[in-house]
Amino acid sequence: MSSLEQTRYVQGRVALFLRAWTFVSAVGVLLRVASALAGGGEQGLLRGAPFQYQLAALAAVLVPWLLVRGGERSSRLLRVVESLSLHATAMFLALMGASITVEIHGAALREVRLGETGPPVQDFLASLDHQYAALIVVFIVTGMLVLRAALVPSTSTRTAALALGIGVVGFVAYGLAGGAPLSAHDMVVLAVGTGAFYAFAIVLSVILSHVIHGLREEVRTARELGQYTLEKKIGEGGMGVVYQASHAMLRRPTAVKLLPPDKVGERTIERFEREVQLTAQLTHPNTVTVFDYGRTPEGVFYYAMELLDGPNLEQLVEAGGPQSESRVVYLLTQVCGALDEAHGLGLIHRDIKPANILLVQRGGRYDVSKVVDFGLVKEVRRDGDSAITHDGVITGTPMYLAPEALKAPDTVDARSDLYALGAVAYFLLVGEPVFTGDTVVEICAHHLHSEPEPPSQRLGRPIDAGLEALVLRCLAKDPAARPESAAALGEALGALEIEPWTSADAEAWWRDHGGIFRARRAAEGTSTHGATVTIDLATRHPR
Repeated sequence: MSSLEQTRYVQGRVALFLRAWTFVSAVGVLLRVASALAGGGEQGLLRGAPFQYQLAALAAVLVPWLLVRGGERSSRLLRVVESLSLHATAMFLALMGASITVEIHGAALREVRLGETGPPVQDFLASLDHQYAALIVVFIVTGMLVLRAALVPSTSTRTAALALGIGVVGFVAYGLAGGAPLSAHDMVVLAVGTGAFYAFAIVLSVILSHVIHGLREEVRTARELGQYTLEKKIGEGGMGVVYQASHAMLRRPTAVKLLPPDKVGERTIERFEREVQLTAQLTHPNTVTVFDYGRTPEGVFYYAMELLDGPNLEQLVEAGGPQSESRVVYLLTQVCGALDEAHGLGLIHRDIKPANILLVQRGGRYDVSKVVDFGLVKEVRRDGDSAITHDGVITGTPMYLAPEALKAPDTVDARSDLYALGAVAYFLLVGEPVFTGDTVVEICAHHLHSEPEPPSQRLGRPIDAGLEALVLRCLAKDPAARPESAAALGEALGALEIEPWTSADAEAWWRDHGGIFRARRAAEGTSTHGATVTIDLATRHPR
């Protein structure tokens, strides 16, 4: 939990305590009013000093509660407000207790007609009056301390300091207030008895604070070691939901993807887990970094990866239209590097598409490509954005699907990723997919039988002949006619005589267009109110 989150939490707990004690104090005031009204001739109780001090004690918690219940307050202000409120309340309660002794002592003397019986009887009655009033005050203050210890996060040291301070203020205020006349001997007896009772109250509140504070620290430590705090939802697909998250041990922006078994099936989860294990081995700078993966105690598979806060290529084209040839070459070259490493490990992406290639800023560089969702496949649906990982089943997204993935899914290899990458290049250059149709079947038929229209014809203007030929070569129906590897494709892109896309070009583009994507992220973010994901440490796989 960050310092800001901790302060907000403490503010909420202090406000809760003050609100609760305001309610208790208000109930006490109402009971006194009801008692006075029910007594017929005792309405004068509402005009006496005890009632005025009782109202002041109510105000001593009501005003601070109104101050801290909203907005954001600093931790220092919260400590000051809480301390002043507690000390002021104790003072007014002590003054109330002392003034009560005057009322009840006078009433007792009048009732038993002992006004002239002599000092011994009067001293005895005064002692009883003070013991009654002091115990009431100590009982109320004890309740206040216990309630605070239960609701407000506090160390035992701070609780002890507050309790001692409150006790000193209360005893001094009670002593200075006077009250019914009391002999020196009875005053000592009253102080010792009341002090012993209050010492018990201090010990009780300190123990309570120590236990509850310790439990809170243990819970917080457990969260830091075994939980991710989900901050907001940033994406959702057929396989699961992606959240922006934080983790105290990682100390870096994190994205957590959750894949519930009841949504995608246990068999798919098991295979996906194996593929994530392979992905976690990838170290290429243009591949998303996987930090951690495992399962929650409820069986939900998760994996944590670096947070990518930039747009994907689909969003890039939606906002900026067809991209320049130099930029397309620059972006594709990076993706080729990521695919080359993956293919070297025998990991085929199978779902290369614009939405799975994101652009971020890293190390002061703009337009850094990041390939995500290795091995992510989804069950085919009519919207064309889906598939599953079972052998022998169509895998990928129809608009970027290689012909062999349709005819013989088991024969898919690295060259199928190159076909999809060629389709991505086509989309970047033209602003539209290679093939479109009203149904998934129609789109798949085009991939199987239709030759792609050259990008220059679709675009209506010439583009570099070498780049166009390379894109069409990637889109060849026969895998053998495509570049032999991602590395070979990257080299071919680098050999094109196209003016390079520079860091200055990228920085200028983002300076002019970056605000669009920042505004979109802010609008699409969905808060989860600090929800947490508990991790089953037995299945946790740190990278």
